[in-house]
Amino acid sequence: MKVSIIGAGLAGCEAAWQLAQKGVRVALYEMKPQKYTPAHSYAGFAELVCSNSLKAMRTASAAGLLKEEMRRFGSLTLAAADASAVGAGGALAVDRERFSDFVTGQIRAHENITVHDGQEVTRLPEGEVIVATGPLTSDMLSAAISDLCGEPLSFYDAAAPIVEADSIDLDRAFFAARYDRGDADYINCPMNREEYEAFYEALIHAQTAKLHAFDKPNVYEGCMPVEVLARRGTDSIRYGPMKPVGLRDPRTGHRPWAVVQLRRDNAAGTLYNLVGFQTNLLFSEQKRVFSMIPGLEHARFMRYGVMHRNTFLNSPRLLSETLCLRKDERIRFAGQMTGVEGYMESAMTGILAGWNLARRLHGQAEKAPPEDTMCGALCRYVASPNKDFQPMGANMGLLPPAAVRGKQERYAFLACRALESMERFLADD
Repeated sequence: MKVSIIGAGLAGCEAAWQLAQKGVRVALYEMKPQKYTPAHSYAGFAELVCSNSLKAMRTASAAGLLKEEMRRFGSLTLAAADASAVGAGGALAVDRERFSDFVTGQIRAHENITVHDGQEVTRLPEGEVIVATGPLTSDMLSAAISDLCGEPLSFYDAAAPIVEADSIDLDRAFFAARYDRGDADYINCPMNREEYEAFYEALIHAQTAKLHAFDKPNVYEGCMPVEVLARRGTDSIRYGPMKPVGLRDPRTGHRPWAVVQLRRDNAAGTLYNLVGFQTNLLFSEQKRVFSMIPGLEHARFMRYGVMHRNTFLNSPRLLSETLCLRKDERIRFAGQMTGVEGYMESAMTGILAGWNLARRLHGQAEKAPPEDTMCGALCRYVASPNKDFQPMGANMGLLPPAAVRGKQERYAFLACRALESMERFLADD
């Protein structure tokens, strides 16, 4: 039997990899390079559209724990990340093109995967299907899924600008990592109070781009445009993406009033993105307002921030913990469509969708990971009753509590417990 997978993003490639590695033949459909979404531009698979960071590596963190669990499944995403990593302090960040090229090469070379390039799928095919079309599902397929589910699927997402490294004024900015954790891979642009207040006023009054193609936006908290967040109050971004905690300006020896961090976006270190500065400002306004940031007065913008549609299901009503559509178990969903938020979370759902489908095709029972693992907790989140369902990323609050005093000690205990639980879970496979 051949399985159809729609979409060659992180989730689709992980699902294809899991099935192919277990001897299942896969037909992988990807509409690029014949057609691109408004946010995609690279022909390769697993294109990273927003940040190039896969978040923290520390196992005693939600993001780090999730990655360690995924490694137990033989994650293709993490193999690609290891092969394309760039310096980012305590985070795992990658060169976008090298990352995509690695995944693309592995998928195309696998004997059990047949890639159908440039083929837009507009309706769900017969047989076993995994839908992994991501946050920018094409209009026709989105409509078909909406008809099947009986409800609309849209909300909005935003991406941050990228600047050339050699256009950053390092006489005003400085390299450092928060709390000196890891290498000093971030460029920090410090502001005093007067500079911050001037920047804040310019930001909240800047003109935004019109969203002609969509209805009234419903902006998800995890990808809030910086100008929308700023309008919540004078200190909203100073305690958000511009928080100065854990940093000291070497010129003054003091903590800045606010700081903008930039993270390396490619292996060569020639490009940096503005961390937490996803935006929907007009390009001319981005140039004007973001050039007010100390060190970015003469920055050359290689990509301006953009806002685009995101798509997800009412998963608590529609999906099981193994990511099957309750009304038709031959159909599975993976990626951000399921209601997880983040690169690694999306990849994880692809792993589990492919892993469980392979089990079923080999005559084994499907099963969700234990609730005390991050994978299992996220699957339970998207499948549990929730009248106000919103996408969720990995966080320690999803795990069953532990009576351990101290945040760091508690997180370390939760991570250890989760990995032991995952080992037992996979030992029964």
